[in-house]
Amino acid sequence: MKAKAFDSKFDQGKEDIIEDLDLSTARRVNLAQRRINVDFPAWVVESLDREAARIGITRQSLIKVWLVERLRAEVADKR
Repeated sequence: MKAKAFDSKFDQGKEDIIEDLDLSTARRVNLAQRRINVDFPAWVVESLDREAARIGITRQSLIKVWLVERLRAEVADKR
């Protein structure tokens, strides 16, 4: 399918375009996972564990949420 025909099909919104995509090559831009190691003092880990247990999520999820919130706030402050 030519790009113009695909764009037209998408713009009309009447047909499902998912069949026209090759999802085997799809990428999640800027969402690729990378593993890092971070060392914290024991009291920080214990505090993280208490807070994570309080809200019912894992320590790793809590750290991810807090870091993302902080980074978004930093970006917003710069605007």
